[in-house]
Amino acid sequence: MVAREILRVRNYRALWRMARVYPEPGQAVRRYFLGRGDYPYRCPVRTPAGTVAPTLYSSHDMFTVNEIFCREDYRSEPGVRAVVDVGSNIGLSALYFLTREPGCHCLLYEPVPRNVERLKLNLAEYSERYTLHESAVAAAPGPVSFGVEDTGRYGGIGVATGRTIELSSVGINDVLHDALEKHERIDVLKIDTEGTELELLAAVRPELLARVGAVYLETGERPGPVLDTFSTSFRNDTLVLTNRAT
Repeated sequence: MVAREILRVRNYRALWRMARVYPEPGQAVRRYFLGRGDYPYRCPVRTPAGTVAPTLYSSHDMFTVNEIFCREDYRSEPGVRAVVDVGSNIGLSALYFLTREPGCHCLLYEPVPRNVERLKLNLAEYSERYTLHESAVAAAPGPVSFGVEDTGRYGGIGVATGRTIELSSVGINDVLHDALEKHERIDVLKIDTEGTELELLAAVRPELLARVGAVYLETGERPGPVLDTFSTSFRNDTLVLTNRAT
């Protein structure tokens, strides 16, 4: 993983931002590009809300921090107030959104118990501004086999990791319906489920999708037909759908 990331040009586009984002840029560069350093590690990160220091547990978490805070894979318009985060992992994507906008509230979905524990630690300062559902999300509700692995970053429904846990999933339409009962619209829907992203998108009912401002999918593939109001583009490995009608 480290060797592959070193060869990717896109990571060097984020390099110039490291000096601004990280109070300890030399430490961050060593950990990100060379995979060096002990863990757990509290990683200082500058944000519009001040410096935060999420706890990271491996170099894989360092990759995630850089993708989110330096590459800005989830960069969005100012004023984001309602975020649905499917596949919240240890809370780094939620931390990004919560530190962009003081009025932001995140609805988080993460089923892996160890990730949940770490997420709660990383988001302790923002406990009143997020709601956590310890659930997997599928196209339709029902039992699923969820692959898990040591880093906590690459597991998912049907992922062959060699170790699985059995879960009851919630349906993506139920997730969005519940969110829209609390918020007039969803500003950001972020889905990172290690392989089922396009399946979830395809399952969303049109009347619910029409009330979503932007969708971020961790996939390098293009989607099937979506509402005409959405434009599509790629930001690194993230597929971005932007609703021009909202």
